[in-house]
Amino acid sequence: MTPVEFWVSSLNLLPHPEGGFYKETYRSSENIKSAALPNRYAGDRNFSTAIYFLLRSQDRSVFHRIKSDELWHFYAGTTLVIYVLTNTGLTPFRLGPNPDLGDSFQVLVPANCWFGARVEQSDSYSLCGCTVAPGFEFRDFEMADRASLLRAFPDQEEIIRKLTA
Repeated sequence: MTPVEFWVSSLNLLPHPEGGFYKETYRSSENIKSAALPNRYAGDRNFSTAIYFLLRSQDRSVFHRIKSDELWHFYAGTTLVIYVLTNTGLTPFRLGPNPDLGDSFQVLVPANCWFGARVEQSDSYSLCGCTVAPGFEFRDFEMADRASLLRAFPDQEEIIRKLTA
């Protein structure tokens, strides 16, 4: 059994729409009422949610965005590069086990930023966790349109083409 097969089986991971595999591991039992949230949210939200997320080197997490901050945590495997597009351009973040090579054990993706990810090393994987607050809802999830991203970020064509359908 390969490490990926082990993690997918033992953590009961399922295919994720953006790529890779995931499993929700936590959803707070308490809610924030919509009146107390910014206008970008339609309805109440859980305080926080968390998932396991596994990406293999042959996979990609395509550019998408959510309405909440998302904190990524590294668990096992090799470095995952998270590409974040903001109004100031592209910032790649290294999530992984090697702080001496510039990796961090945690990376924050701010709310409403386009982001995607790829495993840096071939024939490998990255097992991470993602914590979202206010809690994640699929209705807050938006996949990027390649043409729209290329118009907004024409200087980032190479990574946009790699991380969009």
